[in-house]
Amino acid sequence: MSLQNDLTQKVIEAVKQLYQVDLPTVEFQPTRKDFEGDLTVVVFPMLRYIKGNPVQIGTQIGEYLQEHVEEVAKCNVVQGFLNIVIEERYYLNFFNSIKDEVDFGYVKTPSKGATMVEYSSPNTNKPLHLGHIRNNLLGYSVAEILKASGKKVYKAQIINDRGIHICKSMLAWQKFGEGETPESSGMKGDHLVGKYYVAFDKAYKEQIAKLVEDGTPKDKAEKEAPILLEAQEMLRKWEAGDAEVVSLWKMMNGWVYEGFDITYKNLGVDFDKLYYESDTYLLGRDVVKDGLERGVFFKKEDGSVWIDLTEDGLDEKIVLRSDGTAVYMTQDIGTAIQRVTDFPDINGMVYTVGNEQDYHFKVLFLILKKLGYSWAEKLYHLSYGMVDLPSGKMKSREGTVVDADDLIQNMEETAEAISKELGKLDGYSEEEKQKLYRTIGLGALKYYILKVDPKKRILFNPEESVDFQGNTGPFIQYTYARIQSILRKADDVSTAIEVTIQLHEKEKELLKQIQLFPETIQLAAENYSPALIANYTYDLVKEFNSFYQQVSILGETDGQKKNFRVQLSRKVGEVIQSAFRLLGIEVPERM
Repeated sequence: MSLQNDLTQKVIEAVKQLYQVDLPTVEFQPTRKDFEGDLTVVVFPMLRYIKGNPVQIGTQIGEYLQEHVEEVAKCNVVQGFLNIVIEERYYLNFFNSIKDEVDFGYVKTPSKGATMVEYSSPNTNKPLHLGHIRNNLLGYSVAEILKASGKKVYKAQIINDRGIHICKSMLAWQKFGEGETPESSGMKGDHLVGKYYVAFDKAYKEQIAKLVEDGTPKDKAEKEAPILLEAQEMLRKWEAGDAEVVSLWKMMNGWVYEGFDITYKNLGVDFDKLYYESDTYLLGRDVVKDGLERGVFFKKEDGSVWIDLTEDGLDEKIVLRSDGTAVYMTQDIGTAIQRVTDFPDINGMVYTVGNEQDYHFKVLFLILKKLGYSWAEKLYHLSYGMVDLPSGKMKSREGTVVDADDLIQNMEETAEAISKELGKLDGYSEEEKQKLYRTIGLGALKYYILKVDPKKRILFNPEESVDFQGNTGPFIQYTYARIQSILRKADDVSTAIEVTIQLHEKEKELLKQIQLFPETIQLAAENYSPALIANYTYDLVKEFNSFYQQVSILGETDGQKKNFRVQLSRKVGEVIQSAFRLLGIEVPERM
């Protein structure tokens, strides 16, 4: 139990003893810099339950705490604020208890049950883009945070590998490709397939223009362009299992998967389970038929099957077309159930999908609850906003979206340019430089995206993200490298910390910040928010840099104090590394 939790119980106990009142909550805040204290209890909210003067109430509670909590050294009351001074030995005992702990803050024993986190979920007709980057970084980080909080986690994606959009790329390659392959073109497979998706669109638009020119109304031309009709026929053949079409589909999807794997590796994300829409698109129909018999769904006159959610504040939603074919909602129902069949210990799922699908997931979760699945109570839509860039920057080869591979490359180049400008690379080999540019560039990209609350839209500026000052990945990476430099220069400091040494105020503030890490992991897990980890790390780094500037470390003449400060620095470095691991960011030993 943390000190704040312990103090909460003691304040509630004090109020019960002193005023015979059951206080539901206690509000804490950090003590203001101009007052003496480490933690402050706000008395004003208690006045709803206790009649009296806030100064007198605070004084009486403070006296009770001093008598009953050995860690409380003294208290003072300023207006309605009870400032509590904590014994220094408490902080030193805390540090001694965690200084050698590996992965401090992580829960080592997973709880019962598991959570599946779905992210990425691309289409196989084009490369991954900037939106996929935010999706992957969020999903991967949330999975890692949930694991650190004590959950068992499966990482999954569903690959949208079927449908008319896939057939458009396939048909264009047949018509215009002349047998081109990733090997013959030197292109990544996903880029090559994306090239033919664009080629289809170009040919389609040309055919529409020609039909309109010949007198066909535009809306009719859009439906009757020959190349579109051919793509629709190809889809029908695929669904019928035509050997030639299926063979082409497997070959081109294979190219895409190889390309995706390279991007995922470069981005540093992975998966435990892959689902394919070509396998799941028929799932869910039997579930709907069963739900129809149980009265969960109803059938309209045309034979289509719906669910009425109007009493729940939503609307009617179709789950089977009149011809018996599934819609996306049907697939998602079936896929969710299939996942629990595949992994029986799943008791919750997280769907990392953009906020344009907010309504879809409200409906999906509600349907699964009405179908009676207990795990449906623990379904969460990790909804996120779009990522925008300053106009004209890093347009992809397709000229429409920002390509993920291009962005990763651009980040490395930006890191290289800024590093050279700062002149921080003396004594590095060329190989070491390239590795560092990659570490800084990717760290900048990931941190800039993850430090923002997932629900908010982001304006991503590459140059700003690689700044070595402020709330950026490189600033935190540089502080970590500075700590490693201190440790390399330090003598052997493996002795125990004496609890009798007097703490500098900056040492105490740093210990308080370290103490918040386990609680921050739990909060980030509860809120599915990597931003809480990112901004915690920035606050820790700011506190360390303030400590570094005001307290001598290696120059300290008192052996015990020097030993403590070196070990404190080491622990800060370990916490930075652990926090950044949850964000999927590497930290460099030198910088």
